[in-house]
Amino acid sequence: MASTEQEFLQKIEKHKGIIFKISKMYMDDKDDRDDLFQEITYQVWKAYPKFKGESEFSTWLYRIALNTAIIFLKNEKKRSFIGNEDFTAYKIIQDEPDYEKEEKLSAMYKAIHQLNPIDKAFIFYYLEDFSGKEIAGQMGISEGNVRVKMNRAKNKLKEILQNHRTNF
Repeated sequence: MASTEQEFLQKIEKHKGIIFKISKMYMDDKDDRDDLFQEITYQVWKAYPKFKGESEFSTWLYRIALNTAIIFLKNEKKRSFIGNEDFTAYKIIQDEPDYEKEEKLSAMYKAIHQLNPIDKAFIFYYLEDFSGKEIAGQMGISEGNVRVKMNRAKNKLKEILQNHRTNF
């Protein structure tokens, strides 16, 4: 195996959590998530020769993964939309099974599926604790525009979660 390929596989292994989270955020169905995971990995491999190391690999990967997810979603005909609980559950790290937290986490992902692709990207950046400056660099927009779009995306998600709770 060529050293470039080994290096790539090591980087993907190290950062596969990024790809998994984006796949889960953009696709509800497990098979679709698997397809998106594979497509992101393929697109990263295609672009890998152009990676010059001017930024962190993870930063470069986020951009390709989000762009691929948005394109993949646009090409996807089938989507299911269900909303539910509090999206702060995403940030919870579990040492042992906690079914209530797992249920909230699952419901949060389902609610995110109702957002448009751009709002999903902003929510992803928010949940990953990216700074406004980092998001601006990734999205190619000003920090002020990031704040406006971030607040809109968070408000849309809160509204989805609140509407779902009142429907029961």
